[in-house]
Amino acid sequence: MKIDQSETKLYPSADKVRRNSRLLPQAVLLGLLTGSISVLFHLAMDSAEAFRNNFLAFALQNTESGPWLIMGLVLISLVLAVGVIRWLAPEASGSGIPHIKAILIGRRRCRWLRVLIAKFFSMLIGDVAGLVVGRAGPCVHMGSAIGQGLANLWPNKKNTDHLILVAAGGGAGLTAAFNAPLSGLTFVLEELERRCSTLEFFTAAIACLTADMVCRAVLGQQPAFHFENFTTPPLNLLIAFLPLGILSALLGSLFTRSLLWGQRLITLHLWPKWFWWITLTISLTVTAWKTPELLGGGHNFVNEILEGRQLPLETIALFFIGRFVLTIACSCSGAAGGIFMPVLVLGALLGWAVGVAIQLLFPELNVDSKLFAVVGMAAYFSGVVQAPLTAIVLIIEMTSNYTLILPLFIACFTALLIANWLGNPPVYEALLENDLRKDRI
Repeated sequence: MKIDQSETKLYPSADKVRRNSRLLPQAVLLGLLTGSISVLFHLAMDSAEAFRNNFLAFALQNTESGPWLIMGLVLISLVLAVGVIRWLAPEASGSGIPHIKAILIGRRRCRWLRVLIAKFFSMLIGDVAGLVVGRAGPCVHMGSAIGQGLANLWPNKKNTDHLILVAAGGGAGLTAAFNAPLSGLTFVLEELERRCSTLEFFTAAIACLTADMVCRAVLGQQPAFHFENFTTPPLNLLIAFLPLGILSALLGSLFTRSLLWGQRLITLHLWPKWFWWITLTISLTVTAWKTPELLGGGHNFVNEILEGRQLPLETIALFFIGRFVLTIACSCSGAAGGIFMPVLVLGALLGWAVGVAIQLLFPELNVDSKLFAVVGMAAYFSGVVQAPLTAIVLIIEMTSNYTLILPLFIACFTALLIANWLGNPPVYEALLENDLRKDRI
């Protein structure tokens, strides 16, 4: 009898196993639907970006009418992208991750079909305008919307299941955005659903795995970023990643505070808002005319850095400032668009600048600035979002390189510690609090 009791304690009962896996059909279907929608979204966004690039190439050949053509395209696209959100689902503006967090704590409801349609088409139109926003946050939001819709339509559902499927759908959406299933699962555990039971973990894991398989089957299995494999950095170089973590926390704090300040632009009345849209249109037009590579999410721009593009330190600094300002401005336009990828781009630029600076100051170290660009993505993400495990796993999956584990840990947790010491809130928590504050006014 004692042996039987011991075995009962060590091994779960059949009933418990069935309870923990009772959402398996929904999880598989959620992964299939999220992966399929994400593939369609990915292909549509690529087409929109190709159209923008072709249009800019045509406009740049006409020095007199070119700027006006670009300005017209940007203004029309911006107004349409914001209009879709205002007409269908105002809660779909921005990345949507704060909205998911509000749903999970019971403070917001999800009009899943409206959010799904508004998010998809607002992002598509905004990409034509060259808005400096990312796809990952919208993919997370759309995945959660699919999870809510599945919970609503599934027969014999339980009241608590919809929250599990909303969180799992968000993880599947992040997985589909970057072909990174472990990152999607880690994001659910670290950012969306911090009190995660076995049922929630299992459901999210199956949804992320299934979505990843769908995306890999259609889009290929290459990692998101392509660059030559680095050897493990020597131990005497690891200390160089401390200043990268510190700078990531300081500039991450500036990013969060700037974004919170800019959120008031979304609530402007009609005529002040038109003035704001025209100002943003002019900024995007000038950028498209002078440095079009700074437009959009920035995925290709990061690949150029990792493939060995060379720029002086002053130009890198100017690019960082330009992307910083445009990311804040576009995120506060009222259109759909995430900050996930733009934050990674800013981190790559910051890390690249630190690497180049170390090359200039200590040439005997023979550092590779691309290495600092990769680590900078995770460090800056940790300084802004304060989810270091997600950042570390994401970069390892996106680069297929495990040799960066020590620099990643040093830079990311340094950024997290400094951000906490500064009292800087995680950006999605701050945006959530900013949204909930409206209820108390």
